[in-house]
Amino acid sequence: ASIFYEVYKMKLMTINTHSILEENYIGKMESFVKAVAQLQPDIIAMQEVNQTADAPQATAVLQLNRTYNNQEPRQLKADNHAAKAAEALRKAGIEYNWTWLPMKLGYSMYDEGMAVFCRKPIAETNVVLLSSDGDYSNWRTRYALGIRPAGTEDWFYTIHMGWWNDEEEPFGNQWEKLQTAVKEKNHQGKIFLMGDFNSPAQVKHEGYDLIKESGWQDTYLLAEKKDAGNTVRGVIDGWRDKLSQEDMLEGMRIDHIWCSEMVKVRSSRTCFDGSNEPVVSDHFGLLIDVED
Repeated sequence: ASIFYEVYKMKLMTINTHSILEENYIGKMESFVKAVAQLQPDIIAMQEVNQTADAPQATAVLQLNRTYNNQEPRQLKADNHAAKAAEALRKAGIEYNWTWLPMKLGYSMYDEGMAVFCRKPIAETNVVLLSSDGDYSNWRTRYALGIRPAGTEDWFYTIHMGWWNDEEEPFGNQWEKLQTAVKEKNHQGKIFLMGDFNSPAQVKHEGYDLIKESGWQDTYLLAEKKDAGNTVRGVIDGWRDKLSQEDMLEGMRIDHIWCSEMVKVRSSRTCFDGSNEPVVSDHFGLLIDVED
């Protein structure tokens, strides 16, 4: 008897959206939705997914296809970036299931969170506290938000880490908490960590090297085809006092997709970088094609 093996193919995207803090936000949202409708990634990990804390509550339409995770201390508001993106994609004929985690109060007025979009139904979610506590008023508070799509044992986490040398919340402590939580969860399939790691690949003996030395695979390095990979170009918040303006203008590869094991990656490229798709944030996105 013949045995047929189904080839595992996926398109994964991560982007720090900066969302409603962006100038020309409406236009950038339209550009984002148009590109996603064309690319149709299987999973989209988003960071800095905001809503105005005192905005009116979201309508039922904005809640469509939303999966609740086990930690949502804030109501969904009418201008929630994830909800608006999901609604616009639905209108464009692309259905995503999604979950959103409010993480902290940003700029004293925004509920800043993270989201994962998935073409399949979301079977399970997992929330991991990465900072020393979950104080909602502390801008240093960090979480990871993971999903397991229906029909697979694989997990996909959206990540937004702190900085290597932060005196109160150093990267190393957060990384240790993430690794411990993932191991305790005893995930059976592959694990993908996707997001803004605030760890430039070119800076040695810091966050990037720590993740690599912990046994995780950088899908950018595994990719058969790749571009320069830089996801930040220019001076952005959080980095003004950490690298020289010259370094930042050259570009940093600080947004990554890591996998718990070796996978075949056909391609890795930046997206929303002004050449492939319009710029929509102070970070470019990262898009990979996985075949295993």
